Amino acid sequence: MLLCAWAVMVQAWACEACEKQQPAVLRGITHGTGPQSAWDMPIIAVSAVIVLVTLVLAVKLLVWPRERNEDHIKRIILQTPAQEHGR
Repeated sequence: MLLCAWAVMVQAWACEACEKQQPAVLRGITHGTGPQSAWDMPIIAVSAVIVLVTLVLAVKLLVWPRERNEDHIKRIILQTPAQEHGR
């Protein structure tokens, strides 16, 4: 298993031709051409921040929902008795 993980990591390293085209931050990590304009890296950074904030909030609200209202719609599912199938 460790050998498979190592083989995947080796394939992910950039080749020499791609390394020359990448900025210093991405050098040796990715293949292909580097960012095409000055807006590429800020767009990626803002997107990464949005994804991380969304992930943190999703986990937080899943673990601690803070919904205590007795007439909340989720109570319909929680309080309705299970019905037998086939009747």
